Amino acid sequence: MNKYHLAIPVVSFFVVTLPVAVNSQQTLVQIARMPISTQAQTPANTGPADEEMARLHLARKEYREAGEIFYRLATQNPQNPLYWNELGIAHHNLSELDQALRCYQRAVKVDSHYPDAQNNIGTIFYERKKYAKAIRAYKKAISMRDDFAPFYLNLGYAYFGQKDFENSIQSFRKALALDPTSFDPTRSRMGTVIQDRSLTAERGRFYYLLAKSFAAGGDVERAILYLRKARDEGYSEFNSIKKDPAFAAVLKDPAAEDLFAPKPVDSAQP
Repeated sequence: MNKYHLAIPVVSFFVVTLPVAVNSQQTLVQIARMPISTQAQTPANTGPADEEMARLHLARKEYREAGEIFYRLATQNPQNPLYWNELGIAHHNLSELDQALRCYQRAVKVDSHYPDAQNNIGTIFYERKKYAKAIRAYKKAISMRDDFAPFYLNLGYAYFGQKDFENSIQSFRKALALDPTSFDPTRSRMGTVIQDRSLTAERGRFYYLLAKSFAAGGDVERAILYLRKARDEGYSEFNSIKKDPAFAAVLKDPAAEDLFAPKPVDSAQP
């Protein structure tokens, strides 16, 4: 056991840092940019070289090495929630969820007005499929900052996990209203953990909900993109799109003509 696995008092927390890895359950953990609170600012007397090195290890996915440095920084500066957050992210990337949760909670104990910490607590519950607890954590983060799209994304995923599709799509629409590029996987992200669990059999419905969200926002191009994905996943209610008024404008677009075309039959090669 590494030295920074020492017991950390349980409290409630948040997260801010560099991109997180895919865990053994193929859970996608992304990071979104967000300003940190005043208390979370790096103290002037902290060695910037150590902090820079730790973040470099994170960027290289060397999470054990990053964790060792952040553990030292956190114990030397116990009133700086940023270091507890970063240590939590290192544990999170190593799929050490108990340790990650304790670190996130420690950050919240230090700074009770740290919305990202609450969000990241939610991601731990989300990974454990404790969706009701995840929803409470995400809502708490939103109560502290209601203009940050990633919090609504996570809330939407948690509602989706509960099969509460109405609230799920409302949360996605709110995220898109705040940031139309919320679902863009190529966007550079740093900060808040965004959790997107593998949706397995529900992937088709998920793409359908995304399409409906984009359609409601007038983004016909992306609505068609996700409708194609829903179709390709074999979404069982795909044909109902023709009668759904949310897709009226989308279906009038020439680019949507192939949505209901039969798939070509692969011909045998001579």
